[in-house]
Amino acid sequence: MTKPLDGRSAVITGASQGLGLAIAHAYVAAGASVLMCARDGALLERAREDVAAAACPDQHVIAYVADVSRTDEGGQIVARAIAAFGQLHILVNNAGVYGPLGAIDEIDWDAWVRAVEINLFGSILMCRAVLPHFKAHAYGKIVQLSGGGATAPLPRISAYAASKAAVVRFAETLAEEVRSSGIDVNSIAPGALNTRLLEEVLAAGPKRVGQAFFDRSVAQKAQGGAPLDRGAALAVYLGSAASDGITGKLLSAVWDPWETLSTHLDDLQRTDVYTLRRITPADRGRSWGE
Repeated sequence: MTKPLDGRSAVITGASQGLGLAIAHAYVAAGASVLMCARDGALLERAREDVAAAACPDQHVIAYVADVSRTDEGGQIVARAIAAFGQLHILVNNAGVYGPLGAIDEIDWDAWVRAVEINLFGSILMCRAVLPHFKAHAYGKIVQLSGGGATAPLPRISAYAASKAAVVRFAETLAEEVRSSGIDVNSIAPGALNTRLLEEVLAAGPKRVGQAFFDRSVAQKAQGGAPLDRGAALAVYLGSAASDGITGKLLSAVWDPWETLSTHLDDLQRTDVYTLRRITPADRGRSWGE
């Protein structure tokens, strides 16, 4: 049987653990060759070996140690992928951190800026690096990992919230820039995951992250959180030909009916469904403000 990513190759950042690793597994299972990128070389190599064990002989699974927030390293990652695969079809921007936890006037400012550099600038730099190749082939898929910070306030986790909201609006903007180039750009909200980010919140405690958020995190850990494979499956869909023409959207892996979105392509292309937008009084049944 033909697999959804047969013959395709992808770069996956932040692929040494958590959702990034789950996406790498899902991509190989779907037929793709992958370059897995992360900062921790030892952890990355163990992850690569794990993913490569499930690959077919005609698939390649390679690792590349890099920091996506460094201006010169995005180009190196893309060049390595092209050298290995011949053509690159998909970029999955998964690398991300929570950053400092606590009130904005109390946290370390350099750490706050560093989180934005990784989450926002890192994903933009990777896009800049891959776009010339995608444009030359008149085809490409950019899959951006977002999160709850993009759609709701996250008090005491402000670097993450601000950077993830910016990431989604950048993805929407880039989608319009390259709409005529055969390149689709979309963002994924994978749901509340039980990954290292959750452990950081629990370790920080309620004084730093707030009692309400801490209590939700404790409950999430106990209940298991959103399944990693759901977000990974959406990443496969957005990297496949089945999603061609769907672009500039923020999709929930857990709540949105993304498996059937191709049947609503006209609506998706002509409306602001699944995008960030300002809520007006009329949207909430109010008559004032018109």
